[in-house]
Amino acid sequence: MNILSPIKEEVIEKLTVGTRVLISGVIYTARDAAHYRLIQALDKGGKLPFDLEGQTLYYMGPSPARPGQVIGSAGPTTSSRMDIYTPRLLAAGIRAMIGKGSRSPEVREAIKKYKAVYLVTIGGAGALLAKSIKQAEVIAYEDLGAEAIMRLTVENFPAIVANDIYGQDLFEQGKAKYQKGRK
Repeated sequence: MNILSPIKEEVIEKLTVGTRVLISGVIYTARDAAHYRLIQALDKGGKLPFDLEGQTLYYMGPSPARPGQVIGSAGPTTSSRMDIYTPRLLAAGIRAMIGKGSRSPEVREAIKKYKAVYLVTIGGAGALLAKSIKQAEVIAYEDLGAEAIMRLTVENFPAIVANDIYGQDLFEQGKAKYQKGRK
C-alpha cells in the first residue's frame, strides 16, 4: 500500500498489522537524545523544531553521506529505547513511528488511544533504505551529531505495520504462530 507522510487519520485506520507500505513524503528522524529534548520542550511549553501533528518519526542511525549521496546508510535503531518518551509524543500529535523491534505494553496502548501506527523496517539494510531518501537536512539539535533531528524527503520507503490502532501486534502474532506450529 502506498501512503503519504504526514499520514492522515483515515489512512491510519486502514493500516492493519502485517500490511506492507511504501511511504513517500516527509519523515523526521529522532533517537534517544532528541526525544529527551522534545519532551523537555513540551514540558516547558517551549518551541518545538517542527510541528508534531500527524508526523512520522524514524528511529534512524545514519552514517555520513559519501560525495554525491544524499545520506549514508540509514538503518533503523531499536525502538524500545524510545518507549519512555513515546506516549507523550503520541499525545502531542505524532501519528507514526518507524524502527525495529517490539514495543512496550504502554506504547501499544498509547498507539490505540491516540490512533497512531508503529511500522518496522529491516535492520541491516541501511544502504538499501538510503536509496528511498531523496533529501536529508538537519533541522534541530545539530550538537547531537548522529542523533540530531533530520527532515527526510522519502519516496517508496518500505515498512511493515507492526502495531495498529486495533491493538494488534505483529511480534505477538509471530510468536503465537510459531508456538502453534511446534505443537
